[in-house]
Amino acid sequence: MSARPNTEAAAQQAENNAPHRAGFACFVGRPNAGKSTLTNALVGQKVAITSNRPQTTRHTVRGIVHRPDAQLILVDTPGLHKPRTLLGERLNDVVRTTWAEVDVIGFCLPADQKLGPGDKFIIKELAGIKKTPKIAIITKTDLVESKALAEQLLAVSRLGEELGFEWAEIIPVSAVKDQQVGLLADLIAPLLPESPPLYPEGDLTDEPEMVMVAELIREAALEGVRDELPHSIAVVVEEMLPREDRPADKPLLDIHANVYIERPSQKGIIIGPKGQRLKDVGTKSRKHIEALLGTPVYLDLHVKVAKDWQRDPKQLRKLGF
Repeated sequence: MSARPNTEAAAQQAENNAPHRAGFACFVGRPNAGKSTLTNALVGQKVAITSNRPQTTRHTVRGIVHRPDAQLILVDTPGLHKPRTLLGERLNDVVRTTWAEVDVIGFCLPADQKLGPGDKFIIKELAGIKKTPKIAIITKTDLVESKALAEQLLAVSRLGEELGFEWAEIIPVSAVKDQQVGLLADLIAPLLPESPPLYPEGDLTDEPEMVMVAELIREAALEGVRDELPHSIAVVVEEMLPREDRPADKPLLDIHANVYIERPSQKGIIIGPKGQRLKDVGTKSRKHIEALLGTPVYLDLHVKVAKDWQRDPKQLRKLGF
């Protein structure tokens, strides 16, 4: 009598023989489409700053997802938008350069917003990138009923057909509720090239620590300010040094950073009455910085004016753009 094959063992063997894959996936979409929140959910830790303000992301943050079968390097780009400043033009250039270099493109469309001219503009541009597989990701599904979600899925599918290409996958997700986030990683992995891991196990991003610290401070500074102010805020970490004469079991990292705004009138908004707003910014960002770096931090913040920096090439270079 022949023994029944162990299907589980056979599947495991097949999985063991499957080649490892590694590569870059890029999330694109108009501003505030949920790209940064999705990146953080996939990585399992905060590597991209989030905000309900459009155009929060200014750097391409690489979040790294480690799996037994694959390593996904997630490139989080600024939202593609109609630029009104030199900064806006440079952010759009970053997006297009990134598209040309990745293995998979994920187009993010919020479930609670109709397909608009901005979305159609981006999808039209994506249609011109012939060889790279494209996944449509309907984000923020926790904000809508099933009927509205079905309509959104159908709308994005039809638009692809109208522009003469087929989505490799169309998937609804909620990063906030952790719904189908794992499935999205499952769908991206087979589209990556065969490759050994590109980053060491345990690395979650290749962003320099000083850049990430600056971004966490900027995220805290974005909370609760007037609508026009977020685009005027930039943060530069001037120094990160371990405090001398501290015992090994009680380290302290001194961080000195400048928060830049464009006009003197904006200074009071950031600092707040009796300095309370700036103090709150320091308290909130310090918690995230300590979690990121794994060490107690002393954070020294100063607010400075860099006149019209978004339009000044010299100032943009100084602030890292």
